[in-house]
Amino acid sequence: MRRILHIIKRSIVYLLLAVFLIFVSLWIWNIFVDELSDDEVNFGVTFSNYYAMELGLDWKAAYLATLDDLGVKNLRLAAYWSEIEPENDAFNFDSLDFEINEAEKRNAKVILVVGQKVPRWPECFVPAWARGHDTYREELLQYIETVVLRYKDVPAIVYWQIENEPFLGGFGDCAIFDIDLLDEEITLVKSLDSRQILVTDSGELGDWVRARKRGDIFGTTMYRDVWFKRTIRFRYPLPPTWFQFKDLTSRVIAGADSAEKVIVVEMQAEAWGRDPIPYITLDEQLKYMDFETFKDNIVYSKRAGFPDIYLWGVEWWYYLKEVHNIPEFWNYAKELF
Repeated sequence: MRRILHIIKRSIVYLLLAVFLIFVSLWIWNIFVDELSDDEVNFGVTFSNYYAMELGLDWKAAYLATLDDLGVKNLRLAAYWSEIEPENDAFNFDSLDFEINEAEKRNAKVILVVGQKVPRWPECFVPAWARGHDTYREELLQYIETVVLRYKDVPAIVYWQIENEPFLGGFGDCAIFDIDLLDEEITLVKSLDSRQILVTDSGELGDWVRARKRGDIFGTTMYRDVWFKRTIRFRYPLPPTWFQFKDLTSRVIAGADSAEKVIVVEMQAEAWGRDPIPYITLDEQLKYMDFETFKDNIVYSKRAGFPDIYLWGVEWWYYLKEVHNIPEFWNYAKELF
């Protein structure tokens, strides 16, 4: 028994030492890494009409300003199930049609996210009628099929993203979520259209392997400041090279047939408070994401080495500019696109 305890203790020491050496190596590696130039980076944004309305904005005005004033050419948009099918078999594509049509007019490229778990809180946007429905899985697949068939002939759409961070469990308000269902969704979309499939995972908490095995393209998030259970605010002590390390290791583990291209689908560029932004004061918002932190996060993302970076928070920049006369974030971002 004492021998077993000795082996366990020694193994723990070796493991901690290995982790320490990896982190030291990553920080040393980081010293020699140059950030990508603006010419080497394709910046984009995730835009959510749902979130813009939560901020009290005219979402169409905010969206058109994103296209015309910022000059964004790379967009990630969400097909919110709860908005598109508010009643069973009664579809409303007015908002998404507007977004995609306006993007197409300006030769912008669109990643369209489909599924029950898509960008913005509460993560899963499931219509009330579908919750607890006996044929929930079939209803979800029908909604996805309807969306894909509607937009499959739109050249502006470059990738279908299936679900958002599907392997990040315990986060958000999701009724039914399992990997078998994710695989069914991917198989369905591949049967309907030849475009590449994007599958995403958490940059800090995910293993990346399961997502890479399933997608043609892999997408990671980058969040530097987070809250755990609304009580502890935490800044990840990770250098940008952490993402290169995960890229290399996950690719080896996932195998040669796994997704090769990596996109940063969410780079934190807005405040993350104890509560969502609409429910905290302006002072709190700027405490959690001041202008210097905003700029530093963008530099950080360029040092990670992936040329396609979608910033998270364009609705908030517009809100600061229009509602609070704080244009610095918006104007700085304008130089990136």
